[in-house]
Amino acid sequence: MRRALDAAGYDDIPKNGLYVIGGLALGAGGVPLGQLIKELGVSKQGAGQLVDTLVLRGYLNRTVDADDRRKLTVTLTERGRAAAATQAAARETIDAELTSCVGPEAVSCTRRTLAVLIDLGRKNEVEEAEEH
Repeated sequence: MRRALDAAGYDDIPKNGLYVIGGLALGAGGVPLGQLIKELGVSKQGAGQLVDTLVLRGYLNRTVDADDRRKLTVTLTERGRAAAATQAAARETIDAELTSCVGPEAVSCTRRTLAVLIDLGRKNEVEEAEEH
């Protein structure tokens, strides 16, 4: 995926930037910054720095939420949407190659298994945080 983005001129997307850009492209409208931080699983400072970098590099717009001026909303710019389209095309190519190698049932099973592992990890993190 990185190679496709680099070749298309999007070689300045930082680590976790693909998650933000791809996630925003899949979602409808803007995403509250607080939600974005929670989903990234990084500190507020780390998420803020990532968003700042993506804004400075022209991938995101950051605006004050119209309903609650205490919240910031991030949306994709035209450059961000173009990078997301490149990312989606690369993901489709990778998915097609993977499916041709192991079959659709194996891909589906693997995705379900990974989703459960992620959920278990999040559940364990919450339980550990509650214990302390």
